Amino acid sequence: MALRTAGSVLVVFVWSVAVVLGQDGWSVTYTPQNICTLKGSTVELFCFYTYPRGHTVTTTFWFTKIINLRDDPDYKGRVTYRSDRRNGHTLRITELRESDSTEYKFRFRTDQTGGKYTGDPGVTLSVTGLQVKVTGGHQDKTLTCITTCILTDNPTYIWYKNGQHLDESTSPQYKDPVSSNYEDSYSCAVKGHEDPRISSSVCVQDQDCVSVTYTNRRICALKGSSVDISCTYGSGYDTITSSLWFSPNQSDSWRDELIPEDLTTDPRYAGREEYAGEKERGQSTLRITDLREEDSAEYKFIFNSETSGWGYSFPGTTLTVTGLQVRFKDPTNIIEGKCLCLFCESICFLQDNPSYIWYKNGQRLIRHETKYLILDPVSSKDAGRYSCAVENHEDLPSPEETLTVTYGPKNTSVSVSPSGEIVEDSSVTLTCSSDANPPVDKYTWYKKNVTSPKASGQSYSITNIISEDRGEYYCEAGNTIASNNSTALMIIIAAKQTSVLTAAVGIIVVVLVVILCLSGLWFRNKRNKSTSDTRDTADDGQGDSSPVYDNISSMAMTPTDNHYDVHYPRVHFSRFKNQEVPLYSTVQLPQPQKQEEDVQYAAVKFNHPSAAPPPAAAQAAEEDSSVVYSTVNKPRNKKT
Repeated sequence: MALRTAGSVLVVFVWSVAVVLGQDGWSVTYTPQNICTLKGSTVELFCFYTYPRGHTVTTTFWFTKIINLRDDPDYKGRVTYRSDRRNGHTLRITELRESDSTEYKFRFRTDQTGGKYTGDPGVTLSVTGLQVKVTGGHQDKTLTCITTCILTDNPTYIWYKNGQHLDESTSPQYKDPVSSNYEDSYSCAVKGHEDPRISSSVCVQDQDCVSVTYTNRRICALKGSSVDISCTYGSGYDTITSSLWFSPNQSDSWRDELIPEDLTTDPRYAGREEYAGEKERGQSTLRITDLREEDSAEYKFIFNSETSGWGYSFPGTTLTVTGLQVRFKDPTNIIEGKCLCLFCESICFLQDNPSYIWYKNGQRLIRHETKYLILDPVSSKDAGRYSCAVENHEDLPSPEETLTVTYGPKNTSVSVSPSGEIVEDSSVTLTCSSDANPPVDKYTWYKKNVTSPKASGQSYSITNIISEDRGEYYCEAGNTIASNNSTALMIIIAAKQTSVLTAAVGIIVVVLVVILCLSGLWFRNKRNKSTSDTRDTADDGQGDSSPVYDNISSMAMTPTDNHYDVHYPRVHFSRFKNQEVPLYSTVQLPQPQKQEEDVQYAAVKFNHPSAAPPPAAAQAAEEDSSVVYSTVNKPRNKKT
């Protein structure tokens, strides 16, 4: 084994090697496999890794839980990485705590699919403090400086008597027998790590000796809260006359027989400090309220006895005052869909492993009680203001930090204006809309089944539309994150003449309807007029010199007292040499004779009061009750 000590840094190298073999050239070799070191010291963990040819390593990191140690708030400011060209990688941790005792693993990724590997098992680190163990008889006591694990490379031990430097030895045991002085107390440390990593003091003979033992050597407290710094002390068989707490921020002028300044008289703590406990019984507690960051210091207890004066300079308690702060891992690259871890950070490690409370936009988040808030995957809905607090100290939350989530375009859609039917020679405008952060900075328009884009910009106008413009159109919206296509919008174009023809047909139909109605009325009026004219002609008798074109009145059969009045038509023919056959005439005109005379048949009316109408006439009346056109053969003219 080899031990290298430089100043206050303890670096441990162990010859034992742990090789984690993989398949196809994947491996991680740890040196050493197990490490035991002192609380407050520095340790370096080393590994060597291999991977197949054709791969390029892109990411390397150490971890204990699920996150990179450099992102773990418990290791903030205490972790550094160092790599070399031979695939060696070193993890360095400073200010070790007992809580750092765990297994550490190395993981790396390459640029190939599936190119990732973790060295498992990793390196086991044990962090220990020092303690003095007293053995032996009543007169001769043996002192041993012990640890919870075996420190490597035989460090040099330093011994103290009543808080004063006594001796050094490479052995954990004190080289000389201890006297039976009942008032003496002893403590030990490892050289290079004397303060504040000195062990607690122990009495040799019994528990009543000159000593001061602090309940906590280090305290981390929240700004604005209160803290109790406690200790037990003894003066042997000497009587204590007075005691006080003071801050090491003051000079050690009290060593020159000057009494240190009591905190109760220090104006920096006025109204914020008090003593608690019973000093006369060997216990004392300093309570400081409304803590401030400038209260971070070392605090010591000292007493005055009748024979020894103001006691000895035993190591005190180091207080660190911290606030809480929310930190995002990689705050400049929070993209939707990835894993995001939020940390509730403090500059020191809070005691008793407290539970944490997370808030979003002032509302408490349930089921989140650790200092990590993991959003996996992060969503745009997670954007907001986040803060954290320690349970039972909800009145001391951290300042709010705003989480902004970036995401590519989504909900991309296309609208058309004007809406309604699109006809040839008209114009339309297509508008693309999309939700994105950062906003969309590029719009591109495409027609389905056409490779090249049609246009760019949020709006796309199509003017003087022709039938070839028919088809499905969509837009592509893009920002610095990604791009997204809208659903296709189908544009159907109606021919312009089709619309005109439709309107013309409608007008023609209306006109035809009007014409038909007017024609019906005209024919009805004409029929009524023809009937009226026929009746007028019959009334005029033979004196009518106007031509009559088949003026034939219908035969009416009017039932009157169960009788029928039979009216036979009166036919009047006028003599014209060049008379044409009247339209719609059913009368056979006779051949003209040399000597023509007007022949006139009288209108004959038969009344049959008691007889039934002739069958033929009744049947004719039943078959057609309107107009009956008579067929009359004109007889030849004869001399009388």
